[in-house]
Amino acid sequence: MSGIAGIWGRADQEGVKQMLEAQMHRGPHGRGLWTSPGGRCALGHDRLAIDRDEEQPVGTEDGTLWAVLDGELYNRETLRRRLEGRCRFRTGTDAELILHLFAQEGPDCLRHLDGVFALAIWKEGDGLYLARDPLGVKPLYFGLDDQGHLCFASEIKALTDRVQEIRTLSPGSCRLPDGTVITFYTLPEPRAEVTDPEQAVRAVEQTLRQAVRKRLAAGGTVGVLLSGGLDSSLIAAMVRQEVSGELHSFAVGLADSPDLRSARRVAEFLGTVHHERVLTPQEITAALPRVIRLLESCDPALVRGSIANFFVAEEASRYVEAVLSGEGADELFAGYHYLAEWADQPHALSRELREITAALHHTSLQRCDRMAQAHGLTIRIPFLDLEVVDLAFRIDPALKWQGGEGKRILRRVAASYLPLEIAQRNKEKFAIGTGVAQVLERYAASSAPGSWDGHPEEQLYWSIFRKWYGRQDILAQMGRSRSLNPTQRWVASI
Repeated sequence: MSGIAGIWGRADQEGVKQMLEAQMHRGPHGRGLWTSPGGRCALGHDRLAIDRDEEQPVGTEDGTLWAVLDGELYNRETLRRRLEGRCRFRTGTDAELILHLFAQEGPDCLRHLDGVFALAIWKEGDGLYLARDPLGVKPLYFGLDDQGHLCFASEIKALTDRVQEIRTLSPGSCRLPDGTVITFYTLPEPRAEVTDPEQAVRAVEQTLRQAVRKRLAAGGTVGVLLSGGLDSSLIAAMVRQEVSGELHSFAVGLADSPDLRSARRVAEFLGTVHHERVLTPQEITAALPRVIRLLESCDPALVRGSIANFFVAEEASRYVEAVLSGEGADELFAGYHYLAEWADQPHALSRELREITAALHHTSLQRCDRMAQAHGLTIRIPFLDLEVVDLAFRIDPALKWQGGEGKRILRRVAASYLPLEIAQRNKEKFAIGTGVAQVLERYAASSAPGSWDGHPEEQLYWSIFRKWYGRQDILAQMGRSRSLNPTQRWVASI
């Protein structure tokens, strides 16, 4: 993965460099810059070591198309075969592949990309196109500077001193040079077509296994994040069956926290090379300012989870270039405790699952992206493969929430891969299972500044966040989690 930035309207290469510097943690292993011949556009790209062949910006042979890409494709070989005989490849990069597709089909090519991406394409005679993957796994922000030039970057911090109103490009959309935004992907509507539990279990297992295979084939040295919960353990077990050699797993938590104990049990069962990052309350609270600045949010649930993600990503980056994660399962398969509110209302439950899945790009995915990229780590998320997503919304919600607990389908799949106590482990949010949430809750209660009628953590995180991101346009982009503590329906005050 990488960091991208650019300016359209003037070829301000120095301005692009400054934006890249603000987010250079996204790609500290190499930088590329390009300026259009007419002096109307400048593009920049910072890459990670995992993208060792992705020298960017990249252009077509005739120089009429140039692109920068943050992301990776999982169907690159299929797409290359589709283009055989129609173009000449100079590299094996995903960015060049997308350029050739764009040259043939224009923005319509985006619907054929199976992967995660934030993308900018400059086309001679047209201008700048911006696009983002269907679920918004990769971030992309843009705005106009005081001279009306379009600026874009991977992270908000690269634009705060440059544009007056920062906007997010919506997932599954493309911004055309004239400012029109078109949608090339929309989350499927819940259809409850799969009503037989055995059929659902078989379909989920097969589709998820294929999603895991795709992400393992994407390259780099790959490990797994392992909290010991159902989702990450199931992904780790599927990876273990696909990887014949050494497999590294990574867990984080306070000493003797539930997550560390459960992750250790799973690692022993699967035979992984297991690494633990044991945290102290002091380093958790000391990391808050840095984590909030990296995260670009003060949503309490995101901040809590980001602390744990920050430290486990730091540990993983010492051994591997990419990790697979269990993110997304709670949204697709009904994992959160508060969803019990709709236990007897299948239609309402489906609508809620669709809403929180649609919001992932500025909730859990923002946390995952920022904390992994802070340590030069690529994170891959099999549950958010589009085939898995489509299947999840075709499954009758009554099969997801049963007997007072969620993710019944996943638990049945996991029973074939994991010890029973792991397949049936009660849902614990990442920050709670690691013990991070409890530390932050106590810390906020004793140190939150001033007086506030709302939650002490929200007050504390806002007091830190506003130093860098207190503008209304940035707050307007900030996601709000639905859940903070078990059974609680979270309502933000800011």
